[in-house]
Amino acid sequence: MPNDKGDSENALDFHLQAAGHEVGAAWKKTSEGGRDYLSMSLDDPSFPATVYARLIENADGTHDLIWSRSKPKAA
Repeated sequence: MPNDKGDSENALDFHLQAAGHEVGAAWKKTSEGGRDYLSMSLDDPSFPATVYARLIENADGTHDLIWSRSKPKAA
């Protein structure tokens, strides 16, 4: 879901939702090589830890999702 950024340069570009609940945010970025991608952060109480991802569009219109998960904090 797009976000109205207003005047804030660092505000998120998209709210990420699942089943009507916000589970993350995404920001438009450009790599050093000039490729556009979305930098994403996903978090939900059902996740053991936050998931960080990049969504990259390929030349053929398909997308690759490259992700990593931070290690859960010790209780």
